[in-house]
Amino acid sequence: MSFWTGSINDAHGFEAEVGFYDTTLRDGEQTVGVVLDAEQKLEIARALDELGIERIEAGFPRVSAEDRRAIELIRDAGLRAEVWGFARAVQADVEALLELGLASSVIESPISDLKLEALGVSREQMLERIQAAVSFAVERGVAVAYFGVDGTRADAGFFDAAYDAAVEAGAREVVVVDTLGVAAPEAAAELVGRTGERLRVPVHFHGHNDFGLATAAAVAAVRAGATWIHGTINGMGERAGNASLAEVALALRGLYGIETQLRLELVREVSARVRELSGYELEPWKPLVGENLFTRESGAVASQFHDPPAIEPYSSDLVGASRGIVLGKKSGLDSIRIKVEELGLDVAEDEQSRLLERVKELGARERRLVSDEEFAALAAGVRPA
Repeated sequence: MSFWTGSINDAHGFEAEVGFYDTTLRDGEQTVGVVLDAEQKLEIARALDELGIERIEAGFPRVSAEDRRAIELIRDAGLRAEVWGFARAVQADVEALLELGLASSVIESPISDLKLEALGVSREQMLERIQAAVSFAVERGVAVAYFGVDGTRADAGFFDAAYDAAVEAGAREVVVVDTLGVAAPEAAAELVGRTGERLRVPVHFHGHNDFGLATAAAVAAVRAGATWIHGTINGMGERAGNASLAEVALALRGLYGIETQLRLELVREVSARVRELSGYELEPWKPLVGENLFTRESGAVASQFHDPPAIEPYSSDLVGASRGIVLGKKSGLDSIRIKVEELGLDVAEDEQSRLLERVKELGARERRLVSDEEFAALAAGVRPA
């Protein structure tokens, strides 16, 4: 058994089929300071494909010649995943997609009054732009998912009008967009459910993590009928980032019994490579991909290390991680015993308490962990001459 979550969630399971739409290469690259070249984007796209992502947003071709080249490389890579483009509700953006031969694309436009006022565009003008851009794309064979930017802060009546205009113009799917991460999970579910019931087309959910609720909102959206969840690797993106697709997959499977195509055992490898290419670090305690998840320093926990279900909610094997003990101020005798065995050191049982004292003293003095090399040296000092 891979999950050790007990029975607390049994009454809250549900049935759903959901796919993942990855926007690491577009929305994820909007992370401050991150710049990926075309070859790096191709490498990430191939990793996403291997990970089991069904739809990959290759990028926004009008951003730069480099972005256009990346889309060409990904388009021609023979991936199993669908390759999607991104365009504003602007004819020139759609023409760029057509030049690249992309068969599917998100078409976005802002719909909250706050956004419209900032841009100096009226509601009526925006409805015209939505209808014109979507119909132009659809008439030329592009499958469109309409993406209403800042939809969770839009007037409800205008939200409906914008999505009606897009669907009437030929959009096959729609995306409920929580641009600033302001929707509580219950609110996200309500908006997704209402949109699906009204329009009778597949509904996506695109959420951000400004209040730390992107994963919860995405799961709630799935419960409400969303068939596609947008997100990124590591949750990267502007401000607090996007929903982390791996976290959503883990929660759906482990807490609700919903299977997805995402291969959890590959997530940590892909996470590490994307971090390396992008040049940022993650919190070591980050869910699923953090380096501390299966590493123990506390002596109290080390005493249970032999029994993973006692101290972990899911198996390290499930996510391709290794388990281990590290030493420091918080270590206990069980920590010493395990590390002695791991390193094959010759330390008698009655010597281990003195060794623990030295480990704790060094860890407290230096305010850090004690390395295996330092531990071996301390152990050599404890042994009788």
